[in-house]
Amino acid sequence: MNKIVLLFLISVIGLGGCNMFGPSKDKKDAAVKKRAQAELREENADVDFHAFVGRLKKAVAAHDVNTLASMMTPDFAYVLGATAAEDRKGDGVFKYWDDNGLWTELDGILTERFVKKEDFWVAPPQFGDPTLHYSGYRAGIHRVGGSWKFVYFVNGSTD
Repeated sequence: MNKIVLLFLISVIGLGGCNMFGPSKDKKDAAVKKRAQAELREENADVDFHAFVGRLKKAVAAHDVNTLASMMTPDFAYVLGATAAEDRKGDGVFKYWDDNGLWTELDGILTERFVKKEDFWVAPPQFGDPTLHYSGYRAGIHRVGGSWKFVYFVNGSTD
């Protein structure tokens, strides 16, 4: 009986370290690495960009309009109209967000990953993919005069 148990334990140990019965780890690793590299190409690696986004998220969560105003461009876009004359830019953005309950929407969009779209870094990443025709809320950040600025938070299609 002891010999059978010993033989069983040796077999379990010997076959337990073998990958003969498991899925191919090399194929999975290659797929994971390829996906990670594709995501890295789209992400902004600048430390100052991530610091800016972090401060932006904190200011939005706290509804700190003074900090937000310093992080925005003077012509910050917050409504897209049918014509350029109907677009709303500049003053009135915080009242608009209050009146329409958009603080939570903005907070949610800012938790998304930012991707490059033309000269802007945009969130959510779906907006950066032209094949998806995304028309929901989106946020845009752009480097202006050497520093990052929050340029727009709008809803709707730009086409």
